[in-house]
Amino acid sequence: QLVEFGGGSVQAGGSLRLSCVASRSILSTNRMAWFRQAQGKAREFVSFSSTDGSTKYADSVKGRFTISRDNAKSSVYLQMNSLKPEDTAMYYCAAGGPTGWQYWGQGTQVTVSS
Repeated sequence: QLVEFGGGSVQAGGSLRLSCVASRSILSTNRMAWFRQAQGKAREFVSFSSTDGSTKYADSVKGRFTISRDNAKSSVYLQMNSLKPEDTAMYYCAAGGPTGWQYWGQGTQVTVSS
């Protein structure tokens, strides 16, 4: 029910835009978020967007990443600028509410080389 696109390889300082397509029922009623998991590390929160338009970011990406929604396209995006090698990870789209993240995508790999 969640499908991510847009991962790839980029040099440090570059940009990528991740997309997550969700069913309309999920997008309209849930918070939408991005998480990431680097090899050998725990999954970590990156950003979320609430249905009221509010957003939140991890300190490590604040000022570099931007989350947005397009309800007409049933999609949520993560614009990633000024990428660093430490941003290298599998990025996952998730949907849920205050009780937790009920829906997950399969992930898309982002690799940033120095």
